[in-house]
Amino acid sequence: MSPPSLIDTHPNLSDAAPVALSYELFPPRSPAAAETLWTTIRELETTEPDYVSVTYGASGSNRDTAIELIDRLLLETTLRPLAHLTCVGNTPEQLASIIGQLLDTGVRGILALRGDLPNDASQPVNGSLRYAQDLIDLIRRVEQRRSALLCAGKIAVGVAAYPTRHPESPSEEHDVEVLLAKQRSGADFAITQVFFHSSQYSDLLTRARRAGVTIPIIPGVMPFTSLRRVKRLGELAGVEPSAELTERLAAADTDIERLHVGVDATVDLANAALDAGAPGIHLYTFNEHQSALEVLDKLALPRQTRSGSRSIANRGQLAS
Repeated sequence: MSPPSLIDTHPNLSDAAPVALSYELFPPRSPAAAETLWTTIRELETTEPDYVSVTYGASGSNRDTAIELIDRLLLETTLRPLAHLTCVGNTPEQLASIIGQLLDTGVRGILALRGDLPNDASQPVNGSLRYAQDLIDLIRRVEQRRSALLCAGKIAVGVAAYPTRHPESPSEEHDVEVLLAKQRSGADFAITQVFFHSSQYSDLLTRARRAGVTIPIIPGVMPFTSLRRVKRLGELAGVEPSAELTERLAAADTDIERLHVGVDATVDLANAALDAGAPGIHLYTFNEHQSALEVLDKLALPRQTRSGSRSIANRGQLAS
C-alpha cells in the first residue's frame, strides 16, 4: 500500500490557494484609445491581478501593436501578460518565430487559440496549423529548444473552454473532448468564453471532470453594463442572454442605472461560478476599468498581495 499523500495527511492544504484574478485587454487603435487604455491599466494594476491577457484582432491583425503593448506592460508595470496567439493563417515556422519573439520579450504565459476562419474561406490557409492542440504542441517544442534560456522553466499555456456549444461544434460533448485533447497536448488551464446563466459554467465543469479534464477551468465574465454588447456577444456565442437582464438594461434611464444593473448581474454570475468550484475569475474589461473594479468591489475576493499579506480586493467603488 502506498503511503498517504501530503494532501491526504493535511486536507486543509486544498483550501490554501486564494482566488485567482485576471483581466483581458486589447491593443489600442488610436492615440486617444491608448491614453484611455493606460488609465485603465494603472487602475487595474492597483488590484494586483495574477495576470492580464492581451488579445488582438481576427487573422492576426494588429498583432504587432499587441506585442508592443505586452512589451510596455513588462517594462513599465508590475503586471504579468498572458499573450493571445492564434494559429489559423500561420505556418508552424511563422508561429515558432512569434513564440520566440514573445519569449524574448519576457512573456511566460500564452493563451493558445485556433482563431476565427477568414470570412472568405471555409478552411484554414494551406500550411497553417488547424487546431489549438497543434499550437500547444508547437509551443512545447519551442519551449524544449529554449530550455536553457528559460532556466528549465515552463511556459504557462492556457486554452479556451466553451460553457455552451461552440458554433462550429456538433455537440457540447464534442467540445469537452476537444478540451481534453488540449489538456493532453500540454494545456495548463482554460478560460471560458462569455456565458449568461450560472448553470452553464457548473454544467461545463461537471461534464469536463467526468470526461477526465483536470486542469483549472476559469470562468470568463463580462460586466453586463452595455445592452448592445450583451446582445452582440449573445449572437456570437449563440446563446440568448437572460430576458430579465436585457429588459432591465433597456429600462434603465441613465448610465449609472445601467452600471448598477450590469454590475449586480455580473456579481451574481461570478459568485455562482465560485460556489460551483471556480478557481478564479477572468474579467473581460473591453479596456474599461470602472465596471470591472466595481464588480471586483462587490465580489470582495480573498486575495494574496505580493508582499505576502492577506487582503480583500474591496475598494469601496460602488456608490450606494
